Amino acid sequence: MTDTLSKRSVANVPAAPSPGQTNPVCQVTGLYHQYDNHVALKDVHLNVYPGEIVAVLGPNGSGKTTLFRLLCTLIPVQRGMIKIDDVDASKSPLEARQRIGIIFQAPSLDVQLTVTENLICQGALHGLGGAALRERCDTMLRHFGLADRSDDLCKSLSGGLKRRVELAKGMLHQPSVLLLDEPSTGLDPSARMALWAELEQLATGGVAVLLTTHLMEEAERASRVMMLDAGRKVADSTPSALRDTLGSNVITIQVEDPEAAQVQLRESIELSTQIIDGRLSADLTSPEMVPRIMETVGDHLQSITVGKPELEHAFTKLTGKPFVGRAAGETS
Repeated sequence: MTDTLSKRSVANVPAAPSPGQTNPVCQVTGLYHQYDNHVALKDVHLNVYPGEIVAVLGPNGSGKTTLFRLLCTLIPVQRGMIKIDDVDASKSPLEARQRIGIIFQAPSLDVQLTVTENLICQGALHGLGGAALRERCDTMLRHFGLADRSDDLCKSLSGGLKRRVELAKGMLHQPSVLLLDEPSTGLDPSARMALWAELEQLATGGVAVLLTTHLMEEAERASRVMMLDAGRKVADSTPSALRDTLGSNVITIQVEDPEAAQVQLRESIELSTQIIDGRLSADLTSPEMVPRIMETVGDHLQSITVGKPELEHAFTKLTGKPFVGRAAGETS
């Protein structure tokens, strides 16, 4: 094939492998990476099993992109180990690449070629050709609902259809692990839902899906979430288990001045709160908390709600700081 291509507590609930499957198809052990004086990853461990969708969730600068590049063998491992299907990616990068499919954040299609021509070019990079390649292309076109667009130039496709062509390219050589970097970037809500339906179907077929994201609602759909912060793994569990660490309900308080209200609540009723998206958040420990908060904040209170905790609350509790998504044009 052509050569292309802590001091914090960690919430860990080991993921159960698929029935009959005891070995992960993607293993990350003690991964450490440094750029000049900046440490991007610090002793990161991760196992991904067939049929799982694992979301690597983190804010800008958390190390997601570095981890993705290491998994893709685009940059060498400095310390630690990555294995794909028991193949050491450092010692045998070409063999490891044969076992992974890659969907980059930036589009990789040649928009001047048709859908089929893009697949044929991808197949050639993996050493496929002739009738076998044509058959595989036809299979991917049918699987991703692209058969009726096979002769269309990719420049004529919508963003959602282009993503489906990217998926077809990534799965053309039948990898056991599919890696996706911020796969929903640029997609409208309906295209995002269609993308996730495809990922869930691939996982049902036994493919291990590993994706990076800064979107909480995207991570909620994953089988498991690994949270990164400043290069450290701070959580690795199912979305529901992470939410359960916060208790059954969370109070969200909208006020004119969150910082002032935070101090007032702490000093007056000894209530510890966190500021998330300009609102105060606290665990609901008793029904009496709501009237006490209302009495303490008084006329400055704009709204108060009680609801189930979200992943953002879990991240803030684990790291002690709010989750800040990626700004436009930045990488992580």
